[in-house]
Order: sequence, then structure tokens, then C-alpha cells
Amino acid sequence: MSSAPFEPGLWLSVLPLLLVAATLSWLLSLPLRNVGLIEPLCSLMLFAAGVVYALQSDPRTPRLSLVLWLVTIWSVRRAIFLTMRSAGKGERRRYQDLRARHAPHFGLKSLYLVFLRQALLAWLVSLPLLGAFSSLRPLGRLDQLGLALWLFGFGFATVADWQLARFRRDPANAAAVLDRGLWRYSRHPNYFGECCVWWGIYAFALAAGAWWSLPGPLLLTWLLRVSGVAAVESDLGNRVPRYADYVLKTKVFFPSKPRN
Repeated sequence: MSSAPFEPGLWLSVLPLLLVAATLSWLLSLPLRNVGLIEPLCSLMLFAAGVVYALQSDPRTPRLSLVLWLVTIWSVRRAIFLTMRSAGKGERRRYQDLRARHAPHFGLKSLYLVFLRQALLAWLVSLPLLGAFSSLRPLGRLDQLGLALWLFGFGFATVADWQLARFRRDPANAAAVLDRGLWRYSRHPNYFGECCVWWGIYAFALAAGAWWSLPGPLLLTWLLRVSGVAAVESDLGNRVPRYADYVLKTKVFFPSKPRN
């Protein structure tokens, strides 16, 4: 079975849009002194990339409508959740630490340290969207696998985020550890769910013959499993005394039975 064609011009056409969006968001972050604006923006960047790819692809592409709807649902849900999570709370601790490490003139430095960096990462992660729209191959078993993975991952991440948000709303949990629900089986079930979503998107791309889009989900997995986990756990380990015990009992990423 032949590979689907890779169109570098179409892929590159998305990058200026993402860089402009990142720059405008950076300008908005300066008076607010809050670079956390980048978090919901990343989801919307991937949605925007999908729309650009779709508009420039053959409208007969079997996966076009389905994958675009899946990305839309994912990006809207995630952007709303991240916006509500930070509403009225100011800049998150991880960004405050970054601001302190790169003082003075962090406002200027944040353009490339945070905003343009995230635009480049979103551009790379978007490869499976380009791949899913790259051929007219009919839908098949790989597409069914992709949809199943997406549904599972979306549901898993949504439930994990809801459980965490509910836990954090209680002031009594300020120094506590969430070790119930999905968080009993994984220290980062939300990250695990997000990975499943994007491996599901890659399955659609693979079904289209776009094996070359593999760097997208690989990069996302690394960002969540390695970089994201390290950033979250270094902060929690310093602030929450019980977190060390939770680390000993609970797997970091893939859900499994807790250790005794």
C-alpha cells in the first residue's frame, strides 16, 4: 500500500498563522502579567491548524469531516476547562517561577520562551491532522481504532479533569493529595487521556497512509509524559508533604493497580 503524499507547503502555510496568534496573545499577556494565556491558546492553535488543512484539502477526503469535528470538540472542551481553571486566580505558580528565573525583562523574554515556543510545538503536533486529510483512501479498521482511542482518551481526560477541579474547589484540600477516582491509578490520568486522543488522531492519519505524521504524537507524548510530569511534580513535591508517599504508591502515567 503506497504512502499518502506529504505536502510541505501546506504544512508550512499554517506556521505564520500560529506565530501571529502567539504574538498577539503575548501582547495581551503583558498588561495582564499572566503568560498562562498560552494554555487555552495551544488547544485553539491545533483547531486552527486543522481548519487550514481541511480548507486546502480535497473535500472528498473520507476523514475530513469526522476528524475535524473530533479536533473541534477536543479543543473547545480543553480551552474552556483551562480558561475556567485559571479565571480570577492570576498567574500559575509554574509561570511565576519561570518569571523569577528569567528576570529582569521577562515580559520580552516570554515571547520566545513561552509563546513562540508553544506555537512551534503546536505546529509539529498538528502533523496527524495534515496526514488524516492527505488521501482518498476509504475508511477502514484503523479508522475504527482511531475513533475508539479518541473516545476513550477524551472521556478519560474529561473525567480526570472534572475530578481534579472538584477536589481543588474544597479549601480543605489545599495541602492534600488527590488519590481517589482515576487519580488512584495514575498520577497524571488527564495527560494519559490526552495522549490517547492524539494517538487516535494518528490512527486516522495512518489509515490514510500518512505514516510520516508519527513525529506529532511522539512529540506530544514526550511533552506530557516527560516534560509536563516533571514540571508538575517538582512543584507539588515541594509544596505537598504527602505527595512523596503518593509517588511511591501510584504509577506515573499508565493506569494500574496502586502499590501497597
